[in-house]
Amino acid sequence: MAHKNLKVLKDGPEIGRTMREFVVSLGAGNCGFCHVQGDWANDGNPKKEVARGMIAMVNEINAKFPDGKVHVTCYTCHAGREHPATAPPAAAPAGQ
Repeated sequence: MAHKNLKVLKDGPEIGRTMREFVVSLGAGNCGFCHVQGDWANDGNPKKEVARGMIAMVNEINAKFPDGKVHVTCYTCHAGREHPATAPPAAAPAGQ
C-alpha cells in the first residue's frame, strides 16, 4: 500500500516502524497525536506540520555528520515527552 501525502518521509516498508518511534519519542500515546484519526493523509491536525518541520531539522542536523550515521533523533530532545525540556531540573536543596 502506498502512503499518501508524504512530504518529508519516504514511503517504504520502514514507515510503520518510524511512526511508532515518533509515538514513543514524544510520549504521544497514539497516532491521533499528529494525525486526523482514520485519515492519515489529512493535514487537518496542525501538529502534523510541526512534526514535518522537526523531521526536516533532525535530517539536516544528521546530514552534517561526516560519518553518515544517525546521531540525533526525536528522542534526543523529547525523551518521551510532548515538549522537550529547555532547562535542567532544579537542583535539590543543599543537604538532601
